[in-house]
Amino acid sequence: MMTSAEKAATITALCQAVHDLAWAGLKRRYPSASERELFLRMAVLRLGEDLARKAFPEVSTLADDAAD
Repeated sequence: MMTSAEKAATITALCQAVHDLAWAGLKRRYPSASERELFLRMAVLRLGEDLARKAFPEVSTLADDAAD
């Protein structure tokens, strides 16, 4: 049986793995994107477009097209 600390560490590691995979996917989809653009695209993924635009108005400047 896992302790509370072990459970918390496992959940933290899983959350970090999901973040890393999403980040890698964005980098692959938008290979010429700057770190800021990737950050904004991650915000859209995590928060949804409406909330991301409220928090980061520059989200509206992102082009919707992905690199082929």
